[in-house]
Amino acid sequence: MQQSVLKWVYLFALSLVWGSSFILIKKGLVGLTPLQLGSLRICLAALFLMIIGARSLKKIPKASWRYIILSSFLGSFFPAYLFAFAELEVDSAVVSILNSTVPILAIIVGSLFFSQKASKKQTIGVIIGLIGSITLIGSGATTNQDQNYWFALLPLIATTMYAFNVHIIKTYLQDISALSITVGCFIVLFFPALFYLLFSGFFTTRLLNDPIVYESMGYIAILAIVGTGVAKILFNRLVQLSSPVFTTSVTYLIPVVALFWGFLDGEKFGWMQAFGGFVVLIGVFYANKRKARKSYKQVNQINT
Repeated sequence: MQQSVLKWVYLFALSLVWGSSFILIKKGLVGLTPLQLGSLRICLAALFLMIIGARSLKKIPKASWRYIILSSFLGSFFPAYLFAFAELEVDSAVVSILNSTVPILAIIVGSLFFSQKASKKQTIGVIIGLIGSITLIGSGATTNQDQNYWFALLPLIATTMYAFNVHIIKTYLQDISALSITVGCFIVLFFPALFYLLFSGFFTTRLLNDPIVYESMGYIAILAIVGTGVAKILFNRLVQLSSPVFTTSVTYLIPVVALFWGFLDGEKFGWMQAFGGFVVLIGVFYANKRKARKSYKQVNQINT
């Protein structure tokens, strides 16, 4: 399959998988704490990846391990906990829309730290997206007064980390296979995550005898293997096939899937929240449009 087609297949597959991740986190929090959820998610994903790709670690040059370590913490470790804590107070659909700020933040991070000059159109898109985020958070606090919307800042911290991670992979890990990057990252994260899990009270008799905990573990197992393990391989490959901004465009479609699951789960989503979410996506689209076309052309020139 041609790379120009393959990257779109990856994009839609990731949208479906990651769009379902937010409802899985919400269900996992029924029986687990955020620390337990994040740690179990990372540990299960690491074990799965070690089984299918341990040999790929040999392909990672020694000089690249420092970037693997940096990528692992920014792209997987801290976000796993931040999103779990966020969904203690904020609906999964809202968190998914805040996740859509990744392309906007990728432009800001690229401009400030990776010598990528932002165009006028991208700057306007960033401003529109930030206005939408503020509207979404503010209206959500009004619509859901029983929820603490300060927790909505946590996904924004996580998405900033994602933005850095995309540029790190594109800049420093471009020539390493997606599987090698992913396995390397989770090898790094396995032991600190296991440490958190051991001291979180997860292995107490009370928890291990609770059927609700086992149900939550089932949701997190799906999230870890499919939503983290498999999806991370696809994502890292997508970064290599395309531009950072095109890659983060997966967040256009994630909210559609997440909103569908949230609606089925009875989440309240007001009109002003819908408007704020729409403004976020408009900002992302506006900022991404010109850059995506330019990057797509550059990728084709390189491949040919």
